[in-house]
Amino acid sequence: MDLTDLGQSALSARAEGESLAESVVEPPFVLIEPLRRTAPLIFSSPHSGRRYPAELLADTRVPLISLRRSEDAYVDELIAGAAAHGATVLSATVARAYVDLNRDPAELDPEMFDERPPPSVHLTSARVQAGLGAIPRVSGDGQAIYRRKLSLPDAERRMAQVHRPYHAMLANLVAETKEAFGCAVLVDCHSMPSNSRGAHAPDIVLGDRFGASCHPSVTALAEATLRRLGYRVARNAPFAGGHTTQTYGRPALHTHALQIEISRALYVDERTLERTNGYVRVRADMSRLAEALAAATLHKSLA
Repeated sequence: MDLTDLGQSALSARAEGESLAESVVEPPFVLIEPLRRTAPLIFSSPHSGRRYPAELLADTRVPLISLRRSEDAYVDELIAGAAAHGATVLSATVARAYVDLNRDPAELDPEMFDERPPPSVHLTSARVQAGLGAIPRVSGDGQAIYRRKLSLPDAERRMAQVHRPYHAMLANLVAETKEAFGCAVLVDCHSMPSNSRGAHAPDIVLGDRFGASCHPSVTALAEATLRRLGYRVARNAPFAGGHTTQTYGRPALHTHALQIEISRALYVDERTLERTNGYVRVRADMSRLAEALAAATLHKSLA
C-alpha cells in the first residue's frame, strides 16, 4: 500500500466514523497528497483529531465538551488547502485527550498509573508536571480526566496504535521529501486558547526553538506573509515549539520544522467550539501562507 492508498484509507475511515465516540482504527491519521509534489513542504496537525475511543469516554469523569477543549479545533481543515500548492498534509484523527502526538511517548505522569513507569528524564518534564504528558491527565479547561488509575499496558497500547504509526508516517514523509527536493520543511500547525494571549498578545505565534529547528529565512517568510495578511505575529513566546519541532527540525541536515499557533478566537467560539465567521478567512489565509512558502522555491535555498 503506498502513501496515497493510506491516505484514502484514512479518509474513508474518517467518513464512516463522524461520531465523536469511536474505537481506534488504523491508520490514526488522514494523509492528503497533492496531485503533484512541487514543493518540499509538509503541513501537519497532531492535535485536531476528533475521534474519542469508547474506552476513554467510559473512564472519563468530565463531559465530552471538556475533553474537546484540548483539541486544536478544525486546524486540519484550516491547512487542507496547502495540498493545492504542492504540499503534503498530515492530520491526526484520534483525540489529543487520548494520546498527545506532540509529546515524547516517555512523557508519562507517574501519578496516573497503577505502577510506576520506567525511569526517564521525561517523567519530570514541565509538561508532565502540568498534566499534559503523552497521555494527558487534565482536559483543555484544567479538569482531571480520569476516574481511576490507568495501567502501563494500556499506555503502551495507545502508543502502538496511535503515536508510533503517526510519527512513522511523518518521518517517512520528511525522508521522502528530503530525497526528492534536497530539503524538507515541516510546518506543524496548532491553535491556542485566547486566554493565553493577554490584551495585546499576537494572533499567531511562530515557534522555531529560537532558530534551532528551522532556517531563519523560512520563519521570516512566514512572519512577513502573515503580517501582510493582517495578523499580529510573535516568535517563540509563549510557544517555541514542542516534540515535533524538536524531533524533526535539523537545519544542518536540511530538515526544517516550524510550529504555528493560531488563536482560536480568530475562527471558533471557544465555549461551544462552533466555527465562527472568521473561519473562512483563516482557512483562506493558511492556504495563502502555503502558496507563499511554495513559491519561494525553498529547495533551491535550503538544500
